[in-house]
Amino acid sequence: MPDEKRIALLIDCDNVSHNSIDGVLEELAKYGMVNVRHAHGDWNNSSLSSWATKLHPHAIRPMQQFAYTNGKNATDSAMIIDAMDLLYSKNIDAFALMTSDSDFTPLVLRILESGMPVYGFGEKKTPQPFVDACSPFIYTENLTSDEKEDKKNLSANASLVHLLRTAAEQTAEDDGWAHLTGARFGVKHVDPVH
Repeated sequence: MPDEKRIALLIDCDNVSHNSIDGVLEELAKYGMVNVRHAHGDWNNSSLSSWATKLHPHAIRPMQQFAYTNGKNATDSAMIIDAMDLLYSKNIDAFALMTSDSDFTPLVLRILESGMPVYGFGEKKTPQPFVDACSPFIYTENLTSDEKEDKKNLSANASLVHLLRTAAEQTAEDDGWAHLTGARFGVKHVDPVH
């Protein structure tokens, strides 16, 4: 597409989970091409090790920002500088900010003043001013597949298969086949709850 939007994705790795990156990139593909992918954080910090595993598979560039002082917003400041550099480069048509930090609200407003949309992604704990400023804002929990639920369903399916197999084996005739009505009673016998 010749008029496809060029999107810069800036990730605040200190304030969002790595689990939603697949969903975020899939969602952004609806709006254009994510040709800038920067993940900001102190990569020496072991708390970002889960994020580090996502960088290569998604062609995300790690942007190192040392935490010079504990509790300060060094990563936030670096991400804002990165955004402003990209804004003035004129090679970007839209921004996506992946953060749950409302400190980026003034940045969103500044980018919007330049006529560019800002797609926001963050967790449900994200403060309302940041959510309201973005156009649109999408909660990352809505983009992730619940792996625990999938495993629970898989486990339940395995239990069901085991139950049906046991019931069929117990009610099978000499030829190895079980009639459906017999298997039904076998299920009740093996597991009265079903």
